[in-house]
Amino acid sequence: MTADVTHARPHRPLLRCLTIACCAVVLIGCATTPPPPTTTGSGLAGRPAPFRSAPGDLRVMVFNLRVAFAPDMGNHWDHRKDLALDTIRAFDPDILCTQEVSLGQADDLFEALRYDYRFVGVGRDDGSLDGEMCTVFVRRNRFTYRGEAHHWLSETPDVPGSTSWGTSIPRLVTVVRLRDRATDRTFFVFNTHFSAWSAKARERSAVLLRDLIEQTAGDAPVIVAGDFNAGEGSKPYRTLMQTRTAGGTLRDTYRDAHPVPTRGEGTKHNFRGRLQRRGARIDWVLASPAFDTVHAAIDRSNLAGRYPSDHFPVHAVLRWRAAE
Repeated sequence: MTADVTHARPHRPLLRCLTIACCAVVLIGCATTPPPPTTTGSGLAGRPAPFRSAPGDLRVMVFNLRVAFAPDMGNHWDHRKDLALDTIRAFDPDILCTQEVSLGQADDLFEALRYDYRFVGVGRDDGSLDGEMCTVFVRRNRFTYRGEAHHWLSETPDVPGSTSWGTSIPRLVTVVRLRDRATDRTFFVFNTHFSAWSAKARERSAVLLRDLIEQTAGDAPVIVAGDFNAGEGSKPYRTLMQTRTAGGTLRDTYRDAHPVPTRGEGTKHNFRGRLQRRGARIDWVLASPAFDTVHAAIDRSNLAGRYPSDHFPVHAVLRWRAAE
């Protein structure tokens, strides 16, 4: 049995005029920054070789976009959003899970992707428009939308904006229930962003998310994506890898594809790609054993040293196992 998921209509960002008003202060701080290079021509580096998936495969992308933040100056969203969108389109995901998405960024993504993707996301501060979002974009012609839910990583997960465990910033998980038209199978997507500052909050969030997955999905397969601010082998990682799902416990799709850990697997680089060589792999795509991992990669795309975010996006291509 599976728990109910709310069948509310997905949030749509406000009109661009409201977004401009919300972002006016940020844009003033960046007005003197020179425009970015275009995403065409020479200078593109770090992009994985294209992977040709088979019919029926699921292409999943997790991408922390770095919230639009004035002190970023030349790395402000306005100067990298085209590269971010180009990076998304190059992989062509069926499911895109993003973190640190402000209202203005959600508006930009929605405007660029709305004809091909359905948008799901709410602000973490009030469950509506206020605060960063963990958004999920799902390909319209591939999936039937069956509902969504939003839970906060706190002792009161159904209270919008709630915090616990000594944290002052709300964190949430967005849940979407989908039917894959290619296989007529139903599954769940969980997208989240754990605390960057509190190890205790990350550990408690992992326990809450594990329990939420088991209670919500039941015997249905799941895909779990997010920025967990914790590396492989950490306590949150171990907790989530024990999550019981259809066919067994969750698996790390990147480690499935790359069984031997190597140097340079870090996914946060603070707009300086070289940090990949000593950082942790904190952005994950986890999946039920109902899926086989046929490909996974860390996308280090940059254009003449300009990166689409301070995190590298991570790709996974999953293939349904035969139904038993």
